[in-house]
Amino acid sequence: MTADLSPAGREAALAAAKGGTFDVAVVGGGVTGAGVALDAAARGLSVVLLEAGDLASGTSSRSGKTVHGGLRYLEQLNFALVAEALHERDLMVRTLAPHLVTPEPFLFPLTKRWERPYIGAGVLLYDLMAAAGRTGGRGGVPHHRHLTRRGALREAPGLDPRVVTGALQYYDGRMDDARHTLAVARTAAAHGAVVLSHAPVVDVLRDGPRVTGVSVEASGSRFDVTASVVVNAAGVWAADVQAMAGPPTFAVQPAKGVHLLVDQGAFDSRTGILARAEDSVIILRKWFGHWLLGTTDTAYDGDRRAPTVAREDVDYLLRNVNRYLARPLSRDDVLGTFAGLRPLLAPVARDAATTSALSRDHTVIEEPAGMVTVVGGKYTTYRRMARDAVDAVGRALGHTLPPSPTAGLPLVGAAGWQAVANRVPRLAAEYGVPEEHVRRMLHRYGDELPDVLAPIRTEPALGRPLPGADGYLPVEFQRAVTHEGALTLVDVLHRRTHLAIERTDAGLPAAPAVAALLAPLLGWDADRQALEVAAYRAEVERDRAGLAAEQPRAPVDGGASGTIART
Repeated sequence: MTADLSPAGREAALAAAKGGTFDVAVVGGGVTGAGVALDAAARGLSVVLLEAGDLASGTSSRSGKTVHGGLRYLEQLNFALVAEALHERDLMVRTLAPHLVTPEPFLFPLTKRWERPYIGAGVLLYDLMAAAGRTGGRGGVPHHRHLTRRGALREAPGLDPRVVTGALQYYDGRMDDARHTLAVARTAAAHGAVVLSHAPVVDVLRDGPRVTGVSVEASGSRFDVTASVVVNAAGVWAADVQAMAGPPTFAVQPAKGVHLLVDQGAFDSRTGILARAEDSVIILRKWFGHWLLGTTDTAYDGDRRAPTVAREDVDYLLRNVNRYLARPLSRDDVLGTFAGLRPLLAPVARDAATTSALSRDHTVIEEPAGMVTVVGGKYTTYRRMARDAVDAVGRALGHTLPPSPTAGLPLVGAAGWQAVANRVPRLAAEYGVPEEHVRRMLHRYGDELPDVLAPIRTEPALGRPLPGADGYLPVEFQRAVTHEGALTLVDVLHRRTHLAIERTDAGLPAAPAVAALLAPLLGWDADRQALEVAAYRAEVERDRAGLAAEQPRAPVDGGASGTIART
């Protein structure tokens, strides 16, 4: 078995899906579906994973990019969720994905005297709950500490000294969500799962009352996939998938979360910030040389395929964070934006104004016969959600499965990453690549890094950034196709890399050159390359529509007609 999701591997996966009968067909290639595929494959089941778009193209690439216990959930008295998430956070940091998930400090700024004992008790409980969930005395992140006003300003000089009276500093985990979901899916493939992206499920097959598989459209054809159990992990589309099999028994209330990527120089700090907002909390966190500001939490009833950032979302985020900053952030500081939808299980009496109060616990629904649905939850607890869903698969199959082994199963890139980290200076010298590039790539590829760099040995140009895409090397764009399942330019520039949000021009000037680099790998002619660039431009313009509101629009030379809003 191999973890590589290559063009040739896709053809083999299509053939296997069309001709095989599986124990489990998983619908949805976000982190939950990928987690279910990994858990099921690791327990010895035959598995096919089906995703309508790209892996992680929905919520799982548009999250807050923080692995955390959920400090604010303590105030909601949801202790079980916090304890579970803290355990998973530490497991990811120390075992499952230490190359992708790293401890990150956060300050909770205090503005009133009474806040220190109140917030301090909550942060202390947060640490104690994390410690109680650890095994062998091994921790995942450092403990919290109290800071005076002077100490807070030493850590974050960009805070307003007229507002902040002190702070508590605590730790959670930072991650690249799209690449983490990709690693989960590739690890599932390494354990035998058939992984098919850009393969939407268009119908559910039934034999009488029992679900027996799904119908899929992929690569220009429609075919049936037979499975003993279908796991519905379709997120905000979960109720739609269940409805294909019969009357739905639940509803999903999508909650829109918006984030802004902010220039590193816009806020002077060595630490992220978590602070109270008007109706929840707001987080300004470090993210690979930038700041990431979020999030909103509002009911959403628009196009679930393309949630957009509205002007009021941007205003809300800037207004709330600026309450704490000496130098307010403006739209000029924003490099890019994105919006994602949280799939919250709706209550019987739906209140569209209070999605921040809806539960982040997950639910497993075992109906109709032959279908298991897992819905709700939060990114950090994906492994627990997957385990519970596969336990339900065992019940549907009518026999006991082995216990889930995924708590001790490092993801692709994790096992030898520390040894590769020790070789970073040597790798930089060997391939003639600046050390800062190699160190950045370490936290994308882990112990696969030497293999990623290897093509530079015979083709040195792959180690020199393309104009307009200086944050990445050409070898990374190629890797996205040869090993990581990318099939479109949007896949590569939005999720395998993050040019779409990391530059004010969204990498559009580099898009034609990247398309040309990928063309031989994917069989694109000149017309197809132009279509890919145009599709990428349209995606960027849609994502930035809210940020561009009431601002002049200026053309960007991206090799195709149209414009994109400057930020």
